[in-house]
Amino acid sequence: MSAASDYLENELLDHALGTGAFTAPSNVYLALFTSDPTDAGTGTEVSGGGYVRQAATFAAASGGSASTNATITFPTATGNYGTVTHVGLFDASTSGNLLFHGAVTTSKTIETGDTFQVSSGNLTITLA
Repeated sequence: MSAASDYLENELLDHALGTGAFTAPSNVYLALFTSDPTDAGTGTEVSGGGYVRQAATFAAASGGSASTNATITFPTATGNYGTVTHVGLFDASTSGNLLFHGAVTTSKTIETGDTFQVSSGNLTITLA
């Protein structure tokens, strides 16, 4: 994923240009969406059915990208989530600010009893 949110773009610009200071989040969380969250963070995040954002960890960046260094597994759904088409990375487990977002390679309909998992190394953030 390479789309940065409007929030993150402004924070990084202010930080790099000396007009503000960006404080890195202590943790980042992967969220599932049934529609594109867009740079403005306006998509439809999954809710209900036991859904909660999951903590994500990344290896150090190299060559302009960073990938997850551990598998991310969402809890088994206790209700239908709908069809997951996008993911977003947030600076908080609830609410918070969208940092990055992107489409999943293959959409997945999640129903009761299903799980959603991202294998280690399969989520990469890239800056061009």
